[in-house]
Amino acid sequence: MQKILSKMRKAIEDYDMIQEGDKIAVALSGGKDSVTLLYALKNLQIFYPKKFELMAITVNPGFDGFDTKVLEKIAEEVKVELVIAPSDIKAIVFDVRKEKNPCSLCANLRRGILNSVAKEHGCNKIALGHNEDDVIETFLLNMIYAGKLSTLAPLSYMDRSDMTLIRPLIYTPEKYMKSFIKRNNIQIMSKVCPMDGKSKREYALELLRNIEIEYKHSRANIIGAIKRANINGWKEIK
Repeated sequence: MQKILSKMRKAIEDYDMIQEGDKIAVALSGGKDSVTLLYALKNLQIFYPKKFELMAITVNPGFDGFDTKVLEKIAEEVKVELVIAPSDIKAIVFDVRKEKNPCSLCANLRRGILNSVAKEHGCNKIALGHNEDDVIETFLLNMIYAGKLSTLAPLSYMDRSDMTLIRPLIYTPEKYMKSFIKRNNIQIMSKVCPMDGKSKREYALELLRNIEIEYKHSRANIIGAIKRANINGWKEIK
């Protein structure tokens, strides 16, 4: 946890993600990243000089095997309020519209529900569990498939909903989350989405792994290039 807290705190301070009096909702999907983020922010809350409130919100997409009891146990252990929001995402995306590329629509529907529930509970920020690997994978996908230089933003303000999204784990490699979950024997949600292991993101993940095998500094260089180019609000830290 110490390594994760160090990486997370640097990201938070580099991009001024947390202000005094914030109420932050962690988007808790039940996967390793969002679970680790919840534990890490709870730990940070103890000693961080800027005081903030913390809660968790889960959007139940309606997939078979989506076990809310796992999430309730995690929230109880971390000692945070958990709100589970029901939804018709599975029915809309897979049953009615039968989307061939469902990830974008699914994400948009989740985001809308998250924003609404967060506002109802007085939150002004939503924390997402995207990690350093997600940043690089998104960059590679956009470059290869869309022909543009774009990736996940460290933080972004949505004026329509008056909500700020923050991504405190953007400096944290995925392997740190895997290690934390394994070492602490934390039960997380099993993969229940029909697209798990089938999306273009899996290709980007494999591509990143192969690049790192060939050149060990490639990860740092890609992140450095994103910062120097000021892509999506990233900045080079002096």
